[in-house]
Amino acid sequence: MSDIEAVLLDRDGTVIEDEHYLGDPARVRLIPGAAQALARLQSAGMRLFLVSNQSGLGRGYFTEADYLAVHTRLMDLLAEHGVHLTDATFCPHAPDAGCACRKPRTGQWDILRARHTLQAATTAVIGDKASDIAFGQALGARLTILALTGHGRNEARKLGLPPLAGSHVILPDPAPGQPDAVARDLAAAVDLIATL
Repeated sequence: MSDIEAVLLDRDGTVIEDEHYLGDPARVRLIPGAAQALARLQSAGMRLFLVSNQSGLGRGYFTEADYLAVHTRLMDLLAEHGVHLTDATFCPHAPDAGCACRKPRTGQWDILRARHTLQAATTAVIGDKASDIAFGQALGARLTILALTGHGRNEARKLGLPPLAGSHVILPDPAPGQPDAVARDLAAAVDLIATL
């Protein structure tokens, strides 16, 4: 499919619908086509990782037990499509905590790289925020893709990206902070990875 061996995925707004400070598993909804897209990556031999900022924990909006219940619900929904994530990490801190694990800092990557001997040169990062793209760039990822779901459309405007004409596009000469590519959603991002 491509030279990508691992895909790091943001959760809210990329794999599931963005629900403000999600602490209720009953509100977990997959973005249409996301599970099928992940199944394609998995079938192609790629390892899938969830990498998520969860500042609602640090702000006291929900508990770690709530987070784990949401995560379990997501895993159950993905399993219905035969998808099993290799691993998942999250940052539980508020934005002003100064931690090393809140994206765009690379603490979560450092954990996953050590656990699974990941290589940045064969890793793609997909997310709906500029912080996801900056995270991918900071770790030296082979490919960063901004998905236009969740906060993606607003983030694309802030990053000065042109409107997307088709389902995905590779930017020939991205400016600092801009992604390598833009995709309508996770399914379109997978279509793009398949062309590499």
